[in-house]
Amino acid sequence: MPTIDVHLKDFEALIGRSVDADRLDRLLLRVKGEVKAFDRNRDAVKIEFADSNRPDLWSVEGVARQIRICAADHDARPVYPFFDLPTQRQIIVAPEIAAVRPWLAACTVDGMVVTDAILAQMIQAQEKLADLFGQKRKRVSIGLYRLSKIDFPVRYELADPDQTRFIPLGFNEPMSLADILARHPKGIAHADTLKGAACYPILRDAAGSILSFPPIINSREIGEVQVGDDALLVEVTGDHLQMVLLALNIFACNLADRSGRIGSVEVCYPTETPLGKTIRTPYNFVAPVPVEMAAIERCLGEAIPAEEAAMWLVRYGHAVEAKGTTLVVTPPPYRDDLLHSVDVIEDVAMSRGYDTFLPKMPETFTVGSLDAVEQFCDRVRDLLVGLGFQEVMSNVLASREEMFERMVGVTETSAVEKLDRVAVEIDNPMTDRYTLLRPSLLPSLMRVEGASAGATYPHHIFEIGEVAQTSDNRHCADTRLHLAAAFSAPTNADFSTLQVWLENLATGLGMSIRLSPTTHPTFIDGRVGEIRLLPEETPIGLIGEIHPEVLTRWQITMPTVAFEIALDPVIRAASR
Repeated sequence: MPTIDVHLKDFEALIGRSVDADRLDRLLLRVKGEVKAFDRNRDAVKIEFADSNRPDLWSVEGVARQIRICAADHDARPVYPFFDLPTQRQIIVAPEIAAVRPWLAACTVDGMVVTDAILAQMIQAQEKLADLFGQKRKRVSIGLYRLSKIDFPVRYELADPDQTRFIPLGFNEPMSLADILARHPKGIAHADTLKGAACYPILRDAAGSILSFPPIINSREIGEVQVGDDALLVEVTGDHLQMVLLALNIFACNLADRSGRIGSVEVCYPTETPLGKTIRTPYNFVAPVPVEMAAIERCLGEAIPAEEAAMWLVRYGHAVEAKGTTLVVTPPPYRDDLLHSVDVIEDVAMSRGYDTFLPKMPETFTVGSLDAVEQFCDRVRDLLVGLGFQEVMSNVLASREEMFERMVGVTETSAVEKLDRVAVEIDNPMTDRYTLLRPSLLPSLMRVEGASAGATYPHHIFEIGEVAQTSDNRHCADTRLHLAAAFSAPTNADFSTLQVWLENLATGLGMSIRLSPTTHPTFIDGRVGEIRLLPEETPIGLIGEIHPEVLTRWQITMPTVAFEIALDPVIRAASR
């Protein structure tokens, strides 16, 4: 979960009061946060958040803003007039940029002198938004520049990787864009964001000076913000327009909370966008969300008058309009997480405080029992434990890299696509660690095995859990129950050894199976088989020796064999 470091004195200045660790912990309940470390002598606080759907809170300014609004006994929502101000500054987007990294938003800030604390917090917010919300700069990256050194209009264009040179941050000599990707630490770390591009994006001002090579690195001359600077340019680039706009809105509101004067910038596109050819940024794109009072009562278990619910929402930062039995809630411009009316209802509870709701004990006595499917799964667990295996449990949410890119033993793109075709992806993920529902259990076992090199061999692990896969028409998804097991050891980790255990498991479950030759990019050719359930010859899974390239990608040093089967057809066959 996201964690931020805070200068305590800076935080107290932003919220307008002094706090101790206990008081701060109580205040952080309003933002699903908690104090992980508190040291007044070192002026240091570490705050961890319980979820990752509020990127506006991943900065001291965002946390302080939410606490100020909640703690006031009146409407304390900040006003941000810069969303409606005209501008004279422009950034011109070249037509060819659309094929690489199409979207950009920017603003200026002056009237705020950069201090050590402000610089540290700007860098932290920049990194958190780019790495977590921006999925390691793939969807969003942020650049900060010294405004006095920039001649407008600025052009956002593509440049030749070998011929375009400038001095990047952290270096003293000019480097080409290709050299930056090969030699600069940031280039090495984020080169995959430009994978497949023949030319690379740059920002160049009217005088021809290069501001940066987004999303990789700023220039040292213009992009090295220092303590004492009092005028900045903030720009955000990415491949998702709404995410780019939100990241800039968050940054602009943060700096405005520090008394910075925010100036808008016109971004001029060569063709029409969903918001027009010219977008003045920061841009307030948030949309109202209706919520029925009956839904609030149903979810919270208490009848709350509409006036009171509206008050709690206003004291959480929203604008509210009552229309009969419906509240129309408009979030502030730095939030884009109200996807459903339930999200609004949660904010009512957060603003009022969960401790104000009286718990209600169940009024009906019931006797529970294990579901038949769970009873079958327990039989599977008992059999595998008897064979020497240990159970692991993993997250249902995963990343595309883990599920697909690390699971192929060949480099062809088609091999990844073969696995990717069943993926159920999250439309707007907040972090690149959780971008889809896992379609398979085997990558989860590989992750555990890769982290277990220090444990004594041999390793026997298994997992029973749900996976999600798209149906044939890709318009809906199926949730399925799978079993996967892996064996890793210096010797005997081969197809035949695991086949014996699989057949023992099948016998214990009273099912008959047959193996037939097949191919799969995760396994070694000639050492992989398809598992078929008899007598109908129903394909239910795979068994084989993991490809050495897959082991290398997971940093697994021992030979490994594994099988994965779908349990649903096995359970149906057992019930007949």
